[in-house]
Amino acid sequence: MSSKIRIAVLHGPNLNLLGTREPEIYGKETLSDINSRLVDLGEVLGVEVTTFQSNHEGVLIDCLHALRTTHHAVIINPGGLTHTSVALRDALAGISLPVYEVHLSNVHAREEFRHHSYISGIAVGVICGLGAQGYEFALKAAVTKLAGSK
Repeated sequence: MSSKIRIAVLHGPNLNLLGTREPEIYGKETLSDINSRLVDLGEVLGVEVTTFQSNHEGVLIDCLHALRTTHHAVIINPGGLTHTSVALRDALAGISLPVYEVHLSNVHAREEFRHHSYISGIAVGVICGLGAQGYEFALKAAVTKLAGSK
């Protein structure tokens, strides 16, 4: 693994529709806008940020498996898989990287089924309800924690 800190940001199902999908809940920023800001912030913080989105659970799991030897932390918005996927949770636990869970909306103020997360129990931290800025907070937290562990 390279000496430069590398952090992966993964986006789950339907997040490719950000900016047009229920903007009253998820905001008007596109996924491309969010990813660009994160890459730029990574440069400011001296880390490399890679981003990935898929609507398919298995593709996200395959991506996580590939990251385990190339990255130092994962920031993930699992979308609807948050509430349904034991397999995604097991993949995150299995790669032994710090995980930060992010949700654009406050999942606890929404439908009852959104209140449970399979990911939260293995995450270093969970950020929800702060819109796209939540990703930036997660990135800063990951960098701070990783820098402290060197």
